[in-house]
Amino acid sequence: MRKLIQGAIALAITSSTTAGQTPVNLAVDARANANPSIAANGSFVAITWSAATAAAMDVYAALSRDGGKTFSAPVRVNDVPGDARVNSELPPRVALIPASAKGAAPSMVVVWTTKGAKGTRIVSARSTDGGKTFSPAKDVPGSDAEGSRGWESTAVDSKGRVLVMWLDHRDAGAMHHDSSKAAAPMPKGDPTEKAALSKLYFASLDGKTSTPITKSVCYCCKTSLVASGDDVYGVWRNVYAGSQRDIAFTFSKDGGKTFAAPIKVSDDGWHIDGCPENGPAVAVDASHRVHVVWPTPPDGKKGTPLGLFYAFSSNAKAFGARAQIPTLGAAAHGQVVIDASGNPVVAWDEIVNGTRHIALARVRANGSAAPSFTSIESPDSAPDRGWPVLATAGKETLVAWVAGAGVGNAIRVTALR
Repeated sequence: MRKLIQGAIALAITSSTTAGQTPVNLAVDARANANPSIAANGSFVAITWSAATAAAMDVYAALSRDGGKTFSAPVRVNDVPGDARVNSELPPRVALIPASAKGAAPSMVVVWTTKGAKGTRIVSARSTDGGKTFSPAKDVPGSDAEGSRGWESTAVDSKGRVLVMWLDHRDAGAMHHDSSKAAAPMPKGDPTEKAALSKLYFASLDGKTSTPITKSVCYCCKTSLVASGDDVYGVWRNVYAGSQRDIAFTFSKDGGKTFAAPIKVSDDGWHIDGCPENGPAVAVDASHRVHVVWPTPPDGKKGTPLGLFYAFSSNAKAFGARAQIPTLGAAAHGQVVIDASGNPVVAWDEIVNGTRHIALARVRANGSAAPSFTSIESPDSAPDRGWPVLATAGKETLVAWVAGAGVGNAIRVTALR
């Protein structure tokens, strides 16, 4: 039985279920492999990640046609060698566009950040041959501007459009971005006032420009975006009065033309003058219920280890009370996906006895009753494992994660049971 970290409310977690098949390793030799992203469409599964040397960073991708049991050889996505600028909070993102012909491989689209003449650019490349080759990178509409931007997320709507949401600092001239570091600290002054210069942007890859959704976003926590039909849902960490860093949510009913006024997912009371570098994740089930997972200190105090929290909304207008997911240590990098049975599955990493491990749980949330969590046995219990990502491929729930650090490590992926 898993136990909550100090300072949390008591929530029971049932006995664990077991992990599935033997993990598959994906790696580029003589490189440090990190920052994975995953997407699935039926039995097709795509994974993208960064592979770096001391001097260069590139984005690679691989495609599976059998639900993640085997993958094609990794292919470099960026056409300019070494120009990727990504890290754990702004990983490359991958999306799959369903093919029109039955049984044909979907188109694979990868979105990532790179340097530009005026600041950071967000670019995309597409493969229409099952990940064998990729088109030259092109700017995400409206993203080539002054200053830094990134922390992007992607989704594919029912029309096959690839949608992108990101944090943008074109109005905050003192900020900058580096491939191996988070954004520079905000200039001295009122942190709430300075945060108002950072904005949340949205665009479709088939559009011509981008749309600012809101301002006062926390400037280096990843965003999360999901589409269900023509509906689009997004979450991010926002900066409220007094520099309180809470998770915000918005949605669009018209494919991203307009967005509802953002609402707060939970009033966590975390007042800090800085960026946690730990963003939220969102998933939407077939009943249009919205499920959000995020890390925050249970008591809102700066020195308390982060806990992992879950909340859901049945109407996209208000969220119920948060529930803490039991962890064995300070938790981070939460992810959530809806499995084939319609229930949320959550993944995260946690620090136990000074080492990072991955952890997973299934969520049961029924009406007004408090949610319950059933732990899933980790598919890789060794230390130095983290940054898990999730996807649903047919009847399978897949998890990919970073195994080890530095040159010679790997991205691993497996199905859960």
